[in-house]
Amino acid sequence: MTTEETTETRGVRLTAGDAELTVSPENGCRIGSLRIGGTELLRQGPRFGSFPMVPWCGRTALGRFRNGGRTHQLPVNSPPHAIHGTGRNVAWSPVGTGQSSAAFTYDLADPWPYEGRVTQTFELSPDSLTVTMSVETEGDSFPAQAGWHPWFLRNLGEGGADAEIAFDAAWQEERGEDHLPTGRRIAPRPGPWDDCFGMPQGVDVTLTWPGRLELKVTSRTEWVVVYDEQAEAVCVEPQSGPPNGLNLMPRLVTPIDPLEISMTWSWRALA
Repeated sequence: MTTEETTETRGVRLTAGDAELTVSPENGCRIGSLRIGGTELLRQGPRFGSFPMVPWCGRTALGRFRNGGRTHQLPVNSPPHAIHGTGRNVAWSPVGTGQSSAAFTYDLADPWPYEGRVTQTFELSPDSLTVTMSVETEGDSFPAQAGWHPWFLRNLGEGGADAEIAFDAAWQEERGEDHLPTGRRIAPRPGPWDDCFGMPQGVDVTLTWPGRLELKVTSRTEWVVVYDEQAEAVCVEPQSGPPNGLNLMPRLVTPIDPLEISMTWSWRALA
């Protein structure tokens, strides 16, 4: 493990074989870079890479959610909704680093109305990356979500073809005009997508850059958002519940039942 300065933030660099991962704890503990054999897989820039979504994923309707008899208002950072949680906007603290692994934490605070701690760990091998995130309460129980929002480059350069996305979902969450799930499940539709899909046997999505690389995104969770409406990148986002999940499908974090989610990216060269 090494620590390196960049123009955007300080990064923690992990290596395994020809895989190089840079985590930026000061910039929301996002993955700033993943290079395989020297080839960058993630869109670069302080807002991109791959960031954690916590303590909620995607949009929360009008920034409001209930916990028991209390209604809470979150900042509306994607009007008229609150989007992608608060974890991507704060600095995380390192709690352990090695050559190919690292762990970081941050404490939930205003504008999130409950006390708790989030831990994120990274385990890099020559042909895979496993990331795990947990949410624990330090007081009252509260609903929460966790997941990731990676920006994979659509094209790896050098004249190669664009990435192809392949997956077999059991259903698609119908999306309303407000970009929120209506609560109705429909048969999966062809892209382009900014949509949530259900995979009861676990998330399993394959990105293929023809002739270059195949990367699989897997997770035991059954929810994934696929977003491919931008020219530069495609996003495959495992998460612990659907968008607006704080309201549609609240998952309580209690003193004896923390929320935990993992995802694995595994890759193989095609050349």
